[in-house]
Amino acid sequence: MKFDEFKLRPELLEAISYMGFESATPIQEQAIPEIINKRDLIACAQTGTGKTAAFVLPILDRLSQRQSSGINTLIIVPTRELAMQLDQQIQGLAYFVPVTCKAIFGGGDGADWDIERKALTSDSDIIVATPGKMIAHLNMGYVKLDKVEHLILDEADKMLDMGFLPDIQKIVSFIPVERQTLMFSATMPPKIRQLAKQILIDPAEISIEMSKPAEGVLQAAYLTYDHQKTPLINSLIHNKPDYHSILVFTSTKSKVNEIVRMMRGKGYPVEGISSDLEQKERNEVLSRFKAKETRVLIATDVLSRGIDIKDINLVINYDVPGDAEDYVHRVGRTARANTTGVAITLINEKDMPRFKRIEELIGQEIIKLPLKIELGEGPVWSLKHRPHNKQFNHRKKSHKGHGRPRNK
Repeated sequence: MKFDEFKLRPELLEAISYMGFESATPIQEQAIPEIINKRDLIACAQTGTGKTAAFVLPILDRLSQRQSSGINTLIIVPTRELAMQLDQQIQGLAYFVPVTCKAIFGGGDGADWDIERKALTSDSDIIVATPGKMIAHLNMGYVKLDKVEHLILDEADKMLDMGFLPDIQKIVSFIPVERQTLMFSATMPPKIRQLAKQILIDPAEISIEMSKPAEGVLQAAYLTYDHQKTPLINSLIHNKPDYHSILVFTSTKSKVNEIVRMMRGKGYPVEGISSDLEQKERNEVLSRFKAKETRVLIATDVLSRGIDIKDINLVINYDVPGDAEDYVHRVGRTARANTTGVAITLINEKDMPRFKRIEELIGQEIIKLPLKIELGEGPVWSLKHRPHNKQFNHRKKSHKGHGRPRNK
């Protein structure tokens, strides 16, 4: 389906063409008509399906024709990275229409607060905000949301996982009951259904097939002990000189600096990014990665849903994600917009059952590649992880027929 079939304003179609979009994605095909018809909406769609344009385009089309001023649309997102990403995408799509947008998120200084306050009290049409920072401004008493006509919750499941439900409920209390509410979520657990019943009225429901990485992603895994992981990554990168943009995910921010230290001095620029960095530093690190000045970026899951960088050649899961859905989001950073990419996961002994759950979720078994001889042998694939300590080994030895347990 072509975008001109939605009968959007010519200025928006020009921006869409300028940004390289041709045909609508399934979520766009289904959501845009419902939003144009002013229905509330609950949509289940994962990262990389085009859901941002699905809700932004019909809102921009409506805003470009309005006469009133003040905050018309409030978009709530879980992380500052996603807030910045949405702000950039909205500004790109709104390039040829008279609509203004401002992102409100934590991590800034006093000057940022003043800029945000001005945006919230002037004539910004669209505000993209993280829950905590929006609450902070609302508590000061100068933010007026009485003219809001559109409330959008993006990555709703992530916000609830992060404990933002009370903040969301408080923000909703400031907004007129007569509004259009759109909720987008990568998963649809009972708590999302419950929230939808509270804030949506007779919503249209859309569910795009999810929990499966894009077809262009070549997935593979290695069975490794922890001490083999960084040498393996260095070996993989050394053998792929044409991979100019590599993203390595680890599950804890404490590991980011450790991995960066072990990977530096190998002939390519590598940096780390986590919530420990100030916002200005994080922006600078991301800018260097986008500009291909940094070849390898080590990141925590804070970036798995909130990063929008084109042409990422390789995604490496240094750790198996704790949540099977997070695997899909991490892997979704490559092979975007119908391109191809590679996603590799490093699996230690204790993460094998967790990785099996991921395979069950995405409906396919991921190939396990052998380690290079110089790295030594890795653990043997098993779904029964056994603790490795002397007491355990002694206990197992005492049973006839079991013999010495393998180090799995």
